[in-house]
Amino acid sequence: MGGIPHDHYEPKTKPEKWLHKRLPIVGLLHNVIMIPTPKNLNWMWIWGIVLVFCLVLQIITGIVLAMHYTPHVDLAFSAKEHIARNVNGGWALLYLHANGASLFFIAVYLHLFRGLYYGSYKAPREITWIIGMLIYLAMMATGFLGYVLPWGQMSFWGATVITGLFGAIPGVGESLQAWLLGGPAVGNPTLNRFFSLHYLLPFVIVALVALHIWAFHTTGNSNPTGVEVRRGSKEEAEKDTLPFWPYFVVKDLFALMVILTIFAAVVGFMPNYLGHPDNYIPANNLSTPAHIVPEWYYLPFYAILRAFTAEVWAVQFAGFVTGGIVTAKFFGVIAMFGAIFVMALVPWLDTSKTRSGRYRPAFRFFFWLLAFDFMFLMWLGAMPAAEPYASLSLIGSAYWFGYFLVILPLLGVFERPTTPPATIEEDFDSHYPPKPAE
Repeated sequence: MGGIPHDHYEPKTKPEKWLHKRLPIVGLLHNVIMIPTPKNLNWMWIWGIVLVFCLVLQIITGIVLAMHYTPHVDLAFSAKEHIARNVNGGWALLYLHANGASLFFIAVYLHLFRGLYYGSYKAPREITWIIGMLIYLAMMATGFLGYVLPWGQMSFWGATVITGLFGAIPGVGESLQAWLLGGPAVGNPTLNRFFSLHYLLPFVIVALVALHIWAFHTTGNSNPTGVEVRRGSKEEAEKDTLPFWPYFVVKDLFALMVILTIFAAVVGFMPNYLGHPDNYIPANNLSTPAHIVPEWYYLPFYAILRAFTAEVWAVQFAGFVTGGIVTAKFFGVIAMFGAIFVMALVPWLDTSKTRSGRYRPAFRFFFWLLAFDFMFLMWLGAMPAAEPYASLSLIGSAYWFGYFLVILPLLGVFERPTTPPATIEEDFDSHYPPKPAE
């Protein structure tokens, strides 16, 4: 299957021709913004530009904040306060960076669930999906590392709990944990390492984003119908597509302005709403908070981590089979990372030949139940590790794994989808009938 037909760039002016022979950067940009794009894309395709904006915002604000930050356990908390109080515009930088991380994850979750609903992971876009999951993992790592830098109570104890998970890995756990921490416990070497990696990883994300964009520019954008752009001729393809510029650029910029209006209101009027009050207390290794929780965007997987206690039969069975090597803590770590891994495997777990959930009635029911389950797990992750929350977390975790490992494969066998339109043009005309000729 060939790539989508591109409008190849031809330089016109002498400077363009001179540059094009030596470095075809203008032609590359032209092919990026003029890529033929399915003309039936809906508003759920706006999150790409929001994610790019968030990445640029986080890098710019992060670089400036790093100029005033001191990665030392005795100075980190006061450095944050110094930035907020004494640096010109420092409070804005701090709140833009902190809330920008939340906007980043809101956009990535909507982008991810849109892909799950419309089957954007199906062939030939499996590599695009895998790269997207790698970006997500890099985001999670970057966010966790950054959460430690303010060196408040929740930063310190969150780092203690999360790095402690690596210590549960049989054999290499203690050595791996000591390597991460730079010593036997969370301290100054830990803060220095986390600051260095937090500064580095966004540039790794930039490289992955470039690969991600390259991948879907090669295969073409998915669309709500799941029907591919016709590739028989350029004329047929043009009936299914429109140039990305100006049509979709204008649409995306309008959506971005609406979202940034809300974002500006949060930064200006309620900048601490998504933060934890304990993180405004300097870190104290002699005072453990009553309830240690990560940032909100980790809560679903934190709930899965805590769901598998020593009383759960699956944990007891795994411990019996492995002769006690798999403990409840290690099982929880496997479950937490496994919850992300099964999402990465979804191109192969979904056996249906119909791509879009729009034409899969049974799939839609289970998908919306999954979306509810995700929000439910997020709420449970913020609750104490006690009953009834522990049992509810186990139920939510069971459905999460059941959806990907059992329901999706079986739906491909038993589901009877409705018939999608033959072409993208047909779908577009059904929503926007062409005007009759005068």
